Amino acid sequence: MAQAAIMGFGTVGSGVFAVLRENAAFIEKQLEMPITVKRVLDMRSFPGSDVAPYLTHDADDIINDSEIDIVVEAMGGLNPAFEYTMRALRAGKHVVTSNKELVSVRGAELMAAAEENHARYMFEASVGGGIPVIRPLKHMLLTERVSRVDGVLNGTTNYILSQMREHGAGFDETLREAQGRGFAERDPSADIDGFDACRKLAILLSACVGRQVNFSKIPTEGISKVTKDDFAFAAAAGDTIKLIARGDISADGIEAIVAPMILPGESPLGVVGGVYNAVSLTFSAIDNILLSGRGAGKYPTAGAIVSDMAEALRIAEAPPMWSEDEAVLLPAGEAVNAWMARLSYTDEYAAKASAQDIFLTGDLIWLDAGIPGQAAFFTPPLKEREFAGKIRELGQTPGVAVENALRLYADR
Repeated sequence: MAQAAIMGFGTVGSGVFAVLRENAAFIEKQLEMPITVKRVLDMRSFPGSDVAPYLTHDADDIINDSEIDIVVEAMGGLNPAFEYTMRALRAGKHVVTSNKELVSVRGAELMAAAEENHARYMFEASVGGGIPVIRPLKHMLLTERVSRVDGVLNGTTNYILSQMREHGAGFDETLREAQGRGFAERDPSADIDGFDACRKLAILLSACVGRQVNFSKIPTEGISKVTKDDFAFAAAAGDTIKLIARGDISADGIEAIVAPMILPGESPLGVVGGVYNAVSLTFSAIDNILLSGRGAGKYPTAGAIVSDMAEALRIAEAPPMWSEDEAVLLPAGEAVNAWMARLSYTDEYAAKASAQDIFLTGDLIWLDAGIPGQAAFFTPPLKEREFAGKIRELGQTPGVAVENALRLYADR
């Protein structure tokens, strides 16, 4: 018999508690032993509930209990999650988590501590929620190199952008609707500003290169500036807009970014709708694989955690996926992208002539969405710093305002 503890009884922790109880017979048959919950840590009380007999308010009741084999950290954030996780690992307990913030910042230290104490630190649910990503990636990396990671890694932003596209609604009203349906937090900044997707990308890239990728150094843009007019012009080209997390890996380093991008509406990532997520991995030999599913939610995340628990109990030791050595991120200004720039103007002919003069080409691809006083165009590929200078100059042209500029997804 394996005895478990859950630290944090919010959405994820309560989901793990429920899955372990509801699937108890099946888990016991598969593992040839039961997993039973002995303790649940939470500062609240739940009188009369099923969890009440297991509750403790003191982490020491878990960490110092030699009968507890495995701990689920479902607290979120860095503190006290890091302290409790480190203490549990040093006590020889396996720890499983969905805490992307902790894994992206302190994951290398925690994996090293797990190895030193013959335990496992596992975090499948920190990247794709219910999508199995880390485990297959770990096996593929035994014989393959990854040259590219990209995907739609945040369900909240994907839901908002999908609704904007389908219903022609504005960002603010769609965000309110997402909050009303429970798809967005009361404070949605981590999602809509791109930081959640950035942390997930950092975890994936760290696993791919075997070194710590500092998420704070990845250029990150959110979706709050995307408007229904941007969608109208994208649709004029048969395209859509997604928040894309992208990392290209070369011998020189990693070129990484998180930003809303234009991509074909029928492309593999373009068709990922609603709260669904997708991760695309490009390998040296087998080319590309796409993994898609629900990237968040109580039961998908809990299911991934319980799966990690089972693996930790079956395979008690494994080397860390990455070290504390920091990976090289290439300068953002040198990255090359094509763009869609959207303008408003007082004189259409003058605005288009100015754009062509500034971008030094007559080959700009102009789009017509039928919106009076606006136009948009696709640029050829340019270095980020070059584009920034040109679009700034265009915005200073009399009678022209640059309303927005969005990168084109590289495979468009």
